[in-house]
Amino acid sequence: MPRRTPRNALFDTLRTPRKLAGFLKTASVCVLIAGLLSPLTQAAAAEPAATSNDYCGGQCSDILPPGENGNATLAQILLNQAFGTQPSHAEDQLGPYANLATGYSGLTDAKINTFFNDASFGVPSDQVASTEKPAGRGDVTIVRDKKAGVPHITGTTRYGTEFGAGYAAAEDRLWLMDVFRHVGRGQLTGFAGGAAANQGLEQQFYRNAPYTEADLQAQIDGAVARNGARGQQALADVDAYLDGVNAYIDASDSGRYFPGEYVLTGHKDSITNAGTIDHFKVTDMVALASVIGSLFGSGGGGEVDNALSLLAAQSKYGMEQGTAVWESFRERNDAEAALTVHDGHSFPYATKPADPKGEALPDAGSVTQEPLVHDRTGSAATASAKSTSAAAAKTTLGSARRGMSNALVVSGKYTASGHPIAVFGPQTGYFAPQLLMLQEIQGPGISARGASFAGLSMYVELGRGQDYSWSATTSGQDIIDTYAVELCQDDYHYLFHGTCTAMDKVEQKNAWKPTVADGTAAGSYTMRVWRTKYGPVQYRATVGGKKVAYTSLRSSYLHEADSIIGFQMLNDPDYVKGPQDFQSAAQHINYTFNWFYADSRHTAYYNSGDNPVRAAGVDAEFPVWAQPAYEWQSWDPATNTAAYTPASAHPNSVDQDYYISWNNKQAKDYTTASWGDGSVHRGNLLDDRVRRLVAAGGVTRAKLTQAMADAALADLRAEDVLPKLLKVIDSSPVTDTAAAAAVSELRAWATAGARRTETAAGSKKYADADAIRILDAWWPLLVKAEFEPGLGSDLYTAFTADLPVDEAPSAGHGPTGSHAGSSFQYGWWSYVDKDIRAVLGEPVQGALAQKYCGGGSLTACRDALISTLKQAAGLTAAQVYPGDDQCSAGDQWCADSIVQRTLGGIKHGRISWQNRPTFQQVVEYTSHR
Repeated sequence: MPRRTPRNALFDTLRTPRKLAGFLKTASVCVLIAGLLSPLTQAAAAEPAATSNDYCGGQCSDILPPGENGNATLAQILLNQAFGTQPSHAEDQLGPYANLATGYSGLTDAKINTFFNDASFGVPSDQVASTEKPAGRGDVTIVRDKKAGVPHITGTTRYGTEFGAGYAAAEDRLWLMDVFRHVGRGQLTGFAGGAAANQGLEQQFYRNAPYTEADLQAQIDGAVARNGARGQQALADVDAYLDGVNAYIDASDSGRYFPGEYVLTGHKDSITNAGTIDHFKVTDMVALASVIGSLFGSGGGGEVDNALSLLAAQSKYGMEQGTAVWESFRERNDAEAALTVHDGHSFPYATKPADPKGEALPDAGSVTQEPLVHDRTGSAATASAKSTSAAAAKTTLGSARRGMSNALVVSGKYTASGHPIAVFGPQTGYFAPQLLMLQEIQGPGISARGASFAGLSMYVELGRGQDYSWSATTSGQDIIDTYAVELCQDDYHYLFHGTCTAMDKVEQKNAWKPTVADGTAAGSYTMRVWRTKYGPVQYRATVGGKKVAYTSLRSSYLHEADSIIGFQMLNDPDYVKGPQDFQSAAQHINYTFNWFYADSRHTAYYNSGDNPVRAAGVDAEFPVWAQPAYEWQSWDPATNTAAYTPASAHPNSVDQDYYISWNNKQAKDYTTASWGDGSVHRGNLLDDRVRRLVAAGGVTRAKLTQAMADAALADLRAEDVLPKLLKVIDSSPVTDTAAAAAVSELRAWATAGARRTETAAGSKKYADADAIRILDAWWPLLVKAEFEPGLGSDLYTAFTADLPVDEAPSAGHGPTGSHAGSSFQYGWWSYVDKDIRAVLGEPVQGALAQKYCGGGSLTACRDALISTLKQAAGLTAAQVYPGDDQCSAGDQWCADSIVQRTLGGIKHGRISWQNRPTFQQVVEYTSHR
């Protein structure tokens, strides 16, 4: 069956030549190209921004593919679709980013900006491409540089500064901003078309954040009211930012250089200019924030899946042994896990209670998922549309959040210069245009450069200040709990503190019709969510014969705007003057992230998020009864506020020898919601390399970048698990010729470094291609042969719902699907590692409850491995890589390749696979204020 590439790509249909040809016949292309090819061109000027506040000494760099310019006129879109031409700065960062994969081995500090941008403050006078005064204002200037077209915004007033930030954001990402404010409201299909991916995207987020307009406004009001002067300043900044966005909308509309997607989706007429582009309002910002927070900053969930696998284990083994088996696979606090804070400090959170209270496990066979979509008509009623809904629900309800993102930070004690070095960034996927945008903002109380999510760029969210840099990875600790609300009267009333209470019905009705951009046939549906004081209903079941609804309560639910204060602080040079100030700012971010910091003297780390204080005895792994005794401490259902763990209880550190993070476990005793924090994790790929660098000393920016780039090409299974598998196989001579040949291929690849890399730059062929094909085919076969006989099919299947078996680059995994870059976050590599070592008789800390491979017999285990290896080796490349809408069957390189998924009308070419942050910084400060 071909792999699925999710078509969140709103304009994939534009790839069809026939559709374009039809459109070109109905439009005067000559007129369009003459009138719309270029937006208003700003005159170049020799006005550099001030750089006296820059303490990085030219040693700060960054990169964000494909390019800064994410807007394109209709003519530019048509030219791109027909001839592949690119608007200025639409993909000029894609090549340098891609080239690091084959160029990192010879990297030196002097060559870093061959693959990155110079992230110094300001623009040298000979590098100024344009200067503009947005809307004719005298209190703000936007300078763009020649190399990447990044906006450098300098204001003399706070209002003007934020107005310029909004104006620049709209210049670079207006269409994308509009798309995601509709996603956040569950209104994407009516805006951009009814493609299956659009349906899935709006359903994914509406299920988690079914907000009314009043809910959105209340979140802004609350964030402002709770934060005094900073809250008032944040609101003023947002208002000024929106004024800038809306000023650009008006200017581009009257000047007819607005994004061409508005024409292709039927919102504007290319000839008469009829139609409107709606102004942005403050509640749009909350809708946008809810999307970003849900994607990257909301750890938790999965309690119902956990309950089902526990019941399956207890059914298989009995209560006591089944629980022990479940706990061994859960790896809540595995002693062999890679840690970010590795100095031995303990930060207990969501640990297993000695005497669990209030558990509400479902009766066997009673769980049903709450339907989201109702009243389907037209194309919404097709089998493919229903399949899309099922996939969206699975993505939303599980605990396996896509974390991506990594960080490597080394203390100055171990660097050649004596100054700390950091290589870090968020792995936010690959889109065209990119979800993030680059900018520099200089104004009263703001001094920063870096990346921000489009539409939320009133502040830099990940980047650098005057003498410090910061970045984040997704942390995934559990801030989502599942409550079993007992039903009364009917299926839409529940007991709240003893009173039968009506659920709140929230609906969003969407309808669409074909457009030039999306030819999906007309259709419609209604998304319906039943909300309780314990959050939205996600499942229904019976518990001890009583009918219940399982709800999901997230601590950041109804608080999507709260984090704005933390970002405001990070941009304020008068606030952040050292590591403690940085940690204080991060404490104001309620989403679940790992935050990293480096200046010329110090490094630091802090884990953010509103971690609720649970009632004594509550196990965060499973559903609990919706009763006062099991609620979060000091929980107020009217505001969804509670008592949260203090800052000191969050993993944190200053000046550890080094920090690594790739969504691994944060610290000893700190439980994350997702499964798989065991002996083998992709965090080990960083930890092993950075530890060696630190041991040797003399770390440089180039060496730390090389460590990241080398890990980005590594196959985790081949580097950390394959040697143990070969050890089992080598316990007796391999006499079968087919198996012996496969073993030889695998051994040679592992010896060469276990990388998935091209034979030469641009070859589009992998070195060690046969070994890679064999392991890709072998892994799922060997895992099943190793574990299913002992676990039984029911429990094996239940555990795979908790943790997928594999996440190879070519797999269509998670909400991003194939061609997404990020790989090896979730898989059974730790289970295989621990089990194989146990069978070999090697010591294992936190071993599985029993031996599975061959029932614990080394001979039988070896037989299972040899048998599945022969089966895998016999599969052709076309069978292992069956092809999709991007690649022909058997094209191994293409199957792995990264695609910039189109969210607008401009498309880009594929690049070779790297498992690497999308936006990335390389920094080493030379001095401090």
